[in-house]
Amino acid sequence: MLPSNPTIAAIATAPGRGGVGVIRLSGKNLLPLAQEISGGKSPKPRVALYTDFFDSDGQAIDNGLMLYFAAPASFTGEDVIELQGHGGPVVMDILLQRCLQLGARMAEPGEFTKRAFLNNKLDLAQAESVADLIDASSRSAARMAVRSLKGAFSQHIHTLVDELITLRMLVEATLDFPEEDIDFLEAADARGKLANLQSRLKTVIDSAQQGAILREGMNVVLVGAPNVGKSSLLNALAGDDIAIVTDIAGTTRDTVREQITLDGVPVHIIDTAGLRETDDVVEKIGIERSQKAVSEADVALILIDPREGINAKTQAILNGLPDGLKKIEIHNKSDLTGETVRLISDGQSTETGADTLIKLSAKTGEGLDLLKQALLKEIGWQGESESLFLARSRHLTALHAAEIELENAALCGNDQIELLAEHLRLAQAACSEITGEFTADDLLGVIFSRFCIGK
Repeated sequence: MLPSNPTIAAIATAPGRGGVGVIRLSGKNLLPLAQEISGGKSPKPRVALYTDFFDSDGQAIDNGLMLYFAAPASFTGEDVIELQGHGGPVVMDILLQRCLQLGARMAEPGEFTKRAFLNNKLDLAQAESVADLIDASSRSAARMAVRSLKGAFSQHIHTLVDELITLRMLVEATLDFPEEDIDFLEAADARGKLANLQSRLKTVIDSAQQGAILREGMNVVLVGAPNVGKSSLLNALAGDDIAIVTDIAGTTRDTVREQITLDGVPVHIIDTAGLRETDDVVEKIGIERSQKAVSEADVALILIDPREGINAKTQAILNGLPDGLKKIEIHNKSDLTGETVRLISDGQSTETGADTLIKLSAKTGEGLDLLKQALLKEIGWQGESESLFLARSRHLTALHAAEIELENAALCGNDQIELLAEHLRLAQAACSEITGEFTADDLLGVIFSRFCIGK
């Protein structure tokens, strides 16, 4: 249900000063409002009108372009007006207030895209890709967001749902004729269709998992005893002097964050304050933040001075790492220790329980490529391809729920046709949540509230 006062308005350009600022309006029958703002001019659909924008006293607020998109041929499916003026925050605010004075109300976050969804201009997966495109942190993520916006992900889901509906029709048609159900389902190859559905769903899940990696990236923490070279490694990976490097233990007193891109995947690297006992109040706060960063990490790079090995400080750090956290052991300073730069992945050569050991030099850069490859391997990145699309955690949750239902369906015996029908129904419901064909209103509220104003 659209609100009783359907005309909404918002500044659609980013906050701050710019050459151009845009105010977007959406609602029913917006021509009278357009005429009030333009001093009686009537814009033609999809034709730019150069005009002054007037206040209630007939004084010019600004001048620029007015664009009118008549329903239903617009982004939201309603009448849409865009006012393109000069991008100063003061003039934009005055112009927005004029729109509100004429009966519009402030748009809520994501409300324009939400209306596009409710008016069947986009499905839910496409609507979410609008936000993903805006938030894309790499070229690869932006390309995949565009694919999702154009319906690549949705098409896979629609195909799954269509095949589920076909299979459900076969199964449920037998419920009224129990004496013929087995022969009918065998003749229709219901088991074969179910197996094909499971195979297709697995392919979609694999692509979605890769897309989730591309969208979310990975969080990597550098941990180790003080003065083992964590800050030097961060600077080497970032290609800049992000963190201060000295021989004094405790130089890093707070977490230092930097983002890099590996093969299109955003990687958030966090250099933690050396985890150790200290009486310094400021350093204690940094260590607490480091512990929080470790708890949220996907991969931990554990730096060890090979000349000391696992000392008491390092062992204390290892004891505090979360169970199941992926680890890569790093022997830094190969330029000083004389160790050969290399990667060892036999799972037996490490002292920390990590599956991979890398010997490198952050100072010279030798071995950094081995580390970058190992990071991508740890999160299961297989490389960008045209079959990928961005996916969110809720998409993966829904897909895995459908996968479980299909597995349960495959276990149903010949005397469990009703149970088989129910598992197929639940699998369809899970898939349909992704595109919004089957969803709860509160889910929509959560999704669109995370959009920016003006989208």
